[in-house]
Amino acid sequence: MNRWPRHRRTTSLLVGTVLTAMTLSACGGGAKDDSGTKNTSEKEIKAALDKPTELTVWSWSGSLPDVAKAFEKKHPKIKVNIQNVGTAAEQYTKLQNAIKAGKGAPDLATIEYNAIPQYALSGALVDLKQFGFDSFKEKFTPATWDSVNVKGGLYELPLNAGPMAMFYNKKTFDKFDIEVPTTWDEYLKAGIKLKKADPEYFITADNGNAGLTESLTWSAGGRPFKVDGEKIDIDFQDVGTKKYAETYQKLLDAKVLSPIAGWSNEWFQGLATGKIATLTSGAWMSGILKGSVAKASGDWRVAPLPSYGSDSSTSMNGGGSLALTKQSDNKLAAAAFLRYVSLEEGADITQASGSFPARSEVLESLKFLGAKDEYFGGQEINRIFADSLASVGGGWQYLPYDVYAVTIFNDQVGKAYTGEKTLEEGLKDWEKQLIKYGKEQGFTVN
Repeated sequence: MNRWPRHRRTTSLLVGTVLTAMTLSACGGGAKDDSGTKNTSEKEIKAALDKPTELTVWSWSGSLPDVAKAFEKKHPKIKVNIQNVGTAAEQYTKLQNAIKAGKGAPDLATIEYNAIPQYALSGALVDLKQFGFDSFKEKFTPATWDSVNVKGGLYELPLNAGPMAMFYNKKTFDKFDIEVPTTWDEYLKAGIKLKKADPEYFITADNGNAGLTESLTWSAGGRPFKVDGEKIDIDFQDVGTKKYAETYQKLLDAKVLSPIAGWSNEWFQGLATGKIATLTSGAWMSGILKGSVAKASGDWRVAPLPSYGSDSSTSMNGGGSLALTKQSDNKLAAAAFLRYVSLEEGADITQASGSFPARSEVLESLKFLGAKDEYFGGQEINRIFADSLASVGGGWQYLPYDVYAVTIFNDQVGKAYTGEKTLEEGLKDWEKQLIKYGKEQGFTVN
């Protein structure tokens, strides 16, 4: 799974009516296997792999077809059908529709970490503890392991991670004699200096991005969402969230952010020319730059995410794995494939395609950490990503309807990026809508 885009090019395909399948009654119990089996033995899993079985997997991953071929070679009686039914929002819409209908869901599906609570709490996923997979905790980093555990259940084995870092165009920085910022105050000063030197250059581009907002809030120490089953607290006035909003508002007021839409042709062109000088993003952005901004090879570098003064915690942006659906009739074989993807040869194949790993063993490997990346001027970028992942602040939670939250972000907060309201006002509007929607879905929301 070579890329899990936490930029989340989410569209209006995910509307509230699709998500009404999440009922209060579903939230109460969590997911349990239909068979009632609590402890599936390894012997049973191996036996299932010796029976002719077809697995259906929904995923937009570019590397998963190769993983499936390797698995089929190892287990010739298993056929794995990888189906790309759409990226992120498109797939989530189809998956939610299948859940609501009670039929049509695949055995396994790509679900990003931010979306896991939605499907886990609605009872749509199998708790992997019944296969003994909770014994693999020490094989993964704490940040990614926390992301796949919801209300005492384990719903994925981590595959990749999106530790935050700052990608910067060294060629642009050198041209305008700009030092690499280590704090957000320095980042603001760099943006102002760049704009004064040439108004066609911007420190970054951002016209409203929910995933980035959540990640930067997380790194500032903000914890606006607290979820306990059907009870939810939403507060964008906590200290960390206010720190993020006040800091980012300075960037907006200084007009150092390009209004170019992310993932547009103009955006890629700006990255290629260096007129968009930095990106704060998850580790997966390295693969995006290599694949889509190839001609800028050698111009870009990676640095730690700017800090808020003495607070050096970081956050994640993106990442995900495969989840096993309750509708699957092939749970044992599916569990074996899921484990193969995250812990066995499948994880190696995915990593080779450019995915940043979640496995502790790899992240402690001197070979991995010391690998020089020619695109980034021979820099050992894995060390920076690994340090960031080790410094991710704990206690972050996503809403059990975060997928919906993303779809309405620009409607509520977007005007802050055009100067029609402040970021704090936009976040308050978002908060009101999220509280209203949560209550409509049967949650107790404060």
